Amino acid sequence: MRKHLKVIMLGFVILVWGVCSSTSGRAYGAISTATTQEIDKVNEKGPYLGIIVPNSFEMNPLLQSPSFVADLEVPYLDYFGKRFRFGKVENERVIIVMTGLSMLNAGITTQLLLILFKVKGVLHYGIAGNANPQLQIGDVTIPQYWAHTGLWNWQRYGDGPNEELALESNGDYTREIGYLRFANYQNASENGKPIDNFLNNVWYQPEEVFPADGIPEVRQHSFWVPVNKHYFKVAKRIEGMTFQGCVNSTCLPRAPKAVRVKRGASANAFVDNSAYREFLNSKFNITPIDMESAAVALVCHQQQIPFIAIRALSDLAGGGSAVSNEADIFASLAAQNAVDASLRFITLLFP
Repeated sequence: MRKHLKVIMLGFVILVWGVCSSTSGRAYGAISTATTQEIDKVNEKGPYLGIIVPNSFEMNPLLQSPSFVADLEVPYLDYFGKRFRFGKVENERVIIVMTGLSMLNAGITTQLLLILFKVKGVLHYGIAGNANPQLQIGDVTIPQYWAHTGLWNWQRYGDGPNEELALESNGDYTREIGYLRFANYQNASENGKPIDNFLNNVWYQPEEVFPADGIPEVRQHSFWVPVNKHYFKVAKRIEGMTFQGCVNSTCLPRAPKAVRVKRGASANAFVDNSAYREFLNSKFNITPIDMESAAVALVCHQQQIPFIAIRALSDLAGGGSAVSNEADIFASLAAQNAVDASLRFITLLFP
């Protein structure tokens, strides 16, 4: 059934992307015969573990690792701005692809990976901001759930928590997840109470999802997207694993460690604000904050592909001094720690 679905989806992509043609007759967006043959050749060696990485500085430590061996016949395939690299990691066949910054790039890249290639599971790794004061920079986190915290219903000024949101009655929006009240974060108060704020409240919303085994165009909703249960169970075996903690002469208070956590969050915002960090942690029990993981999770959830994300903490979001950010110092260390944890996870997942 899944193979049949992939054929249908691939055909749809070819049809839609091949509609426009230039005067020379070249079809823009269509998959050429040569590319189709290359994809078929790659898929004959599948299925693969898909490894999805946000940026080059996070991907390069993996590519430069002796654990990665590029495929000699087809080392990579370039397709519409994406380079899909083929090879083996710890003797497991993998496809490595970089998304670029943001939820949109991450979602598009994940969908292309799953449509074009025979993928049996997805590992996403990278660095993240930290919202959990119990952990430190360099620690590697493996959340059980991911949420997109950038989908809001911004409530009009004058309405409060007891007033219905616009389009809530249609089932488009909900007040079940919770909201952020801007007035709670002002410096000024009146009679001990926060002064009202014209920005009012934003209510967090679940994503509309259309699972592969669902009824087409009949939406479902998902806010907390779980990682694969088996993958999360395997990840327990790397808890306590320690990593390097120094960048040149700058060292962390203790050796970073791997830890499974309850929740992570993604949105199209780089969070370097302590008030919002504390809100996310206290309201939702969130630890890592990034800009891609939830998009990868949502696409895998809809396509029913096993998924897990490993994120190493590069900074305390909004922490440190007012003139510096720890990410400038520790991003490279966090990236390497994420790679080391991912390599260990792969060896345990496919013994």
